[in-house]
Amino acid sequence: MAADTVRAALSDAWARIPQTRVARGGLGTFTRARIERIIHLVVALGTLALGAQALIVGISRPAPEQPGWHVALMWGTFVPLALMIIACFVGRGVRVFAALFAVCFIGVLLLWPVATSGMGVLTDDPWIFYLINVATVAAVLAFSVPLQVVWAVVTPLLFGVVRLLPGGYSADVAVAVVLNVSFSLILGAMLITIAWLFRAMAANVDEVRGRAVESYAAAAAAEAAEEERIAVAGLMHDSVLAALIAANRAHSDRERALAVDMAREALTRLANTDRTAEEGPDQPVTLGEVRAGILRHAEELRVALESETCPDDDVTIPGPVARAMILAAGQAVANSVQHAQGRGLTVQVVRRGGTRGVAVVVADRGPGFDLGEVPPDRLGIRGSIVARMAAVGGSALVRSSPAGTTVTLVWREDV
Repeated sequence: MAADTVRAALSDAWARIPQTRVARGGLGTFTRARIERIIHLVVALGTLALGAQALIVGISRPAPEQPGWHVALMWGTFVPLALMIIACFVGRGVRVFAALFAVCFIGVLLLWPVATSGMGVLTDDPWIFYLINVATVAAVLAFSVPLQVVWAVVTPLLFGVVRLLPGGYSADVAVAVVLNVSFSLILGAMLITIAWLFRAMAANVDEVRGRAVESYAAAAAAEAAEEERIAVAGLMHDSVLAALIAANRAHSDRERALAVDMAREALTRLANTDRTAEEGPDQPVTLGEVRAGILRHAEELRVALESETCPDDDVTIPGPVARAMILAAGQAVANSVQHAQGRGLTVQVVRRGGTRGVAVVVADRGPGFDLGEVPPDRLGIRGSIVARMAAVGGSALVRSSPAGTTVTLVWREDV
């Protein structure tokens, strides 16, 4: 039961945290999932701009590759790039298509010297230059950090090698290529660092969030366990202890029969402590039915109880409220029998505060008692009467004097 309580409390705690459709990773990955989604969208927009620029350069400028190679390399680059951009916008298959583009672009760079063989010296930056850091970003989306570093270093260096490999370049072109490679290396390192930083922060936030929820779940489970302990303690006082006291004091046949009935009732209620059916149905209950329930409870205790006529059967209250009032009134009756021998015991069920309110008054003419001297561990009044009424939004007032004791139970629906 404790494990079920912890799981229920944990689920309740996570349910209180706002969720969105991007958090597909389950519990504990809410922030990381959002950061990943933001990275996907930013990469998609940036890649779309750079890809469009590379495509325009590849189409508008004279092809640096041989005619057949130019078309093949363009298709081998921009088809995987388009698939990666679509995947980033959609949010599905990002790692697969990002890895595809990263690998394909390395293949294009390796084939570049063969494709440009015999085409002369190229002075301007070719269209592949604009996609160097796109390949690095693709590695950030697809691979672990070590492979990301490899791609961020290998891709610019490989570009520099294939650009300068044919030879015949002027010093200005060589310097420009070196600067481009250096710029790409620095930018790639920055992209990897920023992505790693945001992912690490998101993971830390999720970890702290998880610990906070676990603490909440532990506190909720402890509170549930304490409520269960109080409920069982109240039951023990209401039924079990009262039955034992009645059995110990039984001298006549009537008293022994009363003790047997009380023991049977105690065992039944103890066996049903884990059932919610004891709270009763939700259907409205009339005041007459409340009065009848209290009288039945008194009859089970073999107590002669005087009850005033209840003419307000058109007044109804919720079933759980009625059940709580019947049980609280039954405990007041049991207390009167135990401590005042039920002298002058009466019950009154009346309308209170409109058509959706009720008051139950249980009174006797016993010697009374001092409320301040009741030990804290005695739950007959605190747990079985006051707390039970408070649980359904009602109230209980106990007045006692040498002339007798009166217990007033009140419930009124909020308007």
